Amino acid sequence: MLIGEEAFGKLSRSRVALFGIGGVGGYTLEALARSGVGAIDIIDSDVVDISNINRQLIALESTVGKSKVEIAAARLRDIDPDCEVRAFQTFFTPENSKDFDFSKYDYVIDAIDTVTGKLEIIKKANEAGVPVISCMGTGNKLDPGKLQVADIYKTSVCPLARTMRYECRKRGIKKLKVIFSTEEPIRPKEKAADALSADEGDNTDESAVSGAVSPSPRRSVPGSSAFVPGAAGLMIAAEVVKDLIS
Repeated sequence: MLIGEEAFGKLSRSRVALFGIGGVGGYTLEALARSGVGAIDIIDSDVVDISNINRQLIALESTVGKSKVEIAAARLRDIDPDCEVRAFQTFFTPENSKDFDFSKYDYVIDAIDTVTGKLEIIKKANEAGVPVISCMGTGNKLDPGKLQVADIYKTSVCPLARTMRYECRKRGIKKLKVIFSTEEPIRPKEKAADALSADEGDNTDESAVSGAVSPSPRRSVPGSSAFVPGAAGLMIAAEVVKDLIS
């Protein structure tokens, strides 16, 4: 009703690759499935941890210890049985990037944390001539209203975006659509930070976690809310749908 039959047909014929099914990626996948995207590849190596329950869509008491991609794939099929979904329980790196044919995708979504992985996704998408969108830091934030869509070179405040700007410039990457936040990162409370462990898929604001420098154990653990990663994930899905039908 909102986009018309022709645009909906484009979505149903599109294949999207989603790297990372954490706090951000889970909501992106949900919105893409409910928007009628016809084929989605889901790539993530992680299993659900009890610490994920405060923010990750697929994290429940009943799913703790189970593969995130398998849970997400089953959920997607329950939403849209006609969607072709492929699940890859893989930690994406430059070393295994050759296992993925980026030319088969109509859109690529980067919702992982590691800088090396993010840069490889962007490089492979650019080489294949496929649109790509990348999520910057959503950890250590409480205000979803500070999230923005911009080119990587127009970002500010976010430490992960700062690292990505530097690395993209060094590699000659001229443009990159990203979701980022202008909210100043909040330092997690010490006792809570000590009790947690780092988790893939929440796009931490500590660029050190992503391989830029060697972090202290405490700085490597971001705090995260139920709404900032989710809002970022929905914004990514909206951008993908808009670009696919335009």
